[in-house]
Parts: sequence; C-alpha cells; structure tokens
Amino acid sequence: MSEKNQTNTSSIISLIVGILSLFIPFIGLILGIIGIVFSRIAVKQINKTSEKGRGLATAGLICSIVGIILQILMVLGLAAFFSVSSSTTF
Repeated sequence: MSEKNQTNTSSIISLIVGILSLFIPFIGLILGIIGIVFSRIAVKQINKTSEKGRGLATAGLICSIVGIILQILMVLGLAAFFSVSSSTTF
C-alpha cells in the first residue's frame, strides 16, 4: 500500500478519544480536549499528505465537543444538586 491509501492515525485516535469523552465521567472533559487537538492535527496532516480519514477526524471532533458539553452540564448539575440539598433544612 502506498502512503496515500492509508488512514491517518491521528484521525483514528481523535475518534476513539472523542467517543470515550462521552462515556467516562469527569475525565471526559480532559479526553474531549485531547480529542479536539488530535482532530485538528489530523486535518492538517490529511491536507498535506492526502491520506484518508477526514470523516473520522470530523466525527472525532463532533464527539469531543458533545462530550465536553455533557461533562460541563454534569458538573453544573451536580453543583446545583448539592447547593440545593445543602440549603434545605428539616
């Protein structure tokens, strides 16, 4: 196989880390950021080398962004829950 027929490794890593950011609590925020970085690296490499994997990089970027949003909402939800539960008296 020639270089142009291979899938970019960074795009595969981006997709895997992006999917993991959706399902792993708290660490998913960090994984989402890593997924975005790998996605941007993959797109730049694909533009230079004409490798395959642009769709994987895009899917990794989307999963990473959604994972970050879910993690932020989860942290805000937990903060709201504990602030309401600690302010109520019996």
